[in-house]
Amino acid sequence: MMSKLKRFALVSVFAGAAALAFGMSRPDETISGYSGEDEFVLAEMMGSPVDVHVTIAFPEEGKIVGQAPCNRYFTSQDAPLPWFQVGPIGATKMACENLDIEQQYFDLLSKATLAEIQGDQLLLSNDSQVLLSFMR
Repeated sequence: MMSKLKRFALVSVFAGAAALAFGMSRPDETISGYSGEDEFVLAEMMGSPVDVHVTIAFPEEGKIVGQAPCNRYFTSQDAPLPWFQVGPIGATKMACENLDIEQQYFDLLSKATLAEIQGDQLLLSNDSQVLLSFMR
């Protein structure tokens, strides 16, 4: 009779092989490695449509850049897919009437722990809900 540990190891090996065979993400692949230089435009925050222009892009492994409602921003992201964790967010210091929306966006971006790309849509979520929804 096979022990639970041996059975788990065997299932893990088969699951890893199946993921590679079907072109699924490697455990060491981050969203920036997956999506390349695509730019996504924010469509919803917490399920509500947005009427300000916000972008996010992943120009190279471990880097995130974008345009928030008022400022350009940048941060790091090195967690393997499907995990998502940004580093400290840096931004230019321009003022505009949408600074409150920008701060809300940065707060939600910092709280995201999972990333999923479905066709042209990028979803950033935590364990309980989609926080940010983007379209390519």
